[in-house]
Amino acid sequence: MKRLSVIILALCLLLCGCNAEPEPAHDASKLQIVCTSFPAYDFVREIAGDNAELTLLIKPGSEVHSYEPTPKDMIRIQQCDLFICNGGESEQWVDSLITPELNTIHMMDCVDAVEESHEGIYAAEHEHGEEVELDEHVWTSPLNAIRISEAICNELCRLDEANAEEYTARFTAYKSQLLTLDREFRQAVKDSGKHTLVFADRFPMRYFALEYGLDCYAAFPGCSSETEPSAKTVAYLIDRVREDSIPAVLYMEFSNQKMADVICEDTGCKKLPFYSAHSVSAQQFEDGVTYLDLMRMDLNSLKEALG
Repeated sequence: MKRLSVIILALCLLLCGCNAEPEPAHDASKLQIVCTSFPAYDFVREIAGDNAELTLLIKPGSEVHSYEPTPKDMIRIQQCDLFICNGGESEQWVDSLITPELNTIHMMDCVDAVEESHEGIYAAEHEHGEEVELDEHVWTSPLNAIRISEAICNELCRLDEANAEEYTARFTAYKSQLLTLDREFRQAVKDSGKHTLVFADRFPMRYFALEYGLDCYAAFPGCSSETEPSAKTVAYLIDRVREDSIPAVLYMEFSNQKMADVICEDTGCKKLPFYSAHSVSAQQFEDGVTYLDLMRMDLNSLKEALG
């Protein structure tokens, strides 16, 4: 039934094409690649270069967890050479669109996915069911970014053998940059001698924290729809800041920063931005900001937050 509904929606769009904006002309000489999220989009443009036309479905600045594909998006997916999605609970809608004929990469399948933690990693008194939910933010570890990029490189080489040597060379260069970033994160943690971070926000950085041996406390898990923490949660995080003499609390991109402001006002600490790279603002996208750019911003915040 899901598959049938997709087909019906696509047919409706085609039949009503006179009322829709015309699709831009595509270069038939280039691979047509559709990505659901910014990390996949950025990994592809690093590796594919000018050999592919990319479509980013979740527009810059949009709320990634509430995205639903339009009929036009569905057609783009069905007609592309390669579809790259994240997988997981927030992208269940892709299941009805993927067919055996559609070349697809699930980023979560490229790494060892872990459960989204509800114990110890964040400070909130929520009740949780028994259903296991995997953390979807797999790209937040640079080493996972390498694994995902390698899978993309391999698929590009398979789809476009004529340019395989270029894809491999570009991936090798990108891998080197990611490994350098990884070493810098490890050195920052080592130099500090501290391991505790407080996120006055959601916590989509579990893979990052696990990779670098960090103890993190936050108000909500990464994909939480909650926006207002309880007084108990705020008090807990304030206590963590005081007890561990934490110089700065962190807030995620697109945050309203209200909780960070409350903690800073009470403790006198600073607030600093941290980027999950799940999405970028429209201005950042226009400026060509990359995953590496965002992670280097995180490196600066990490150094200051660890003191």
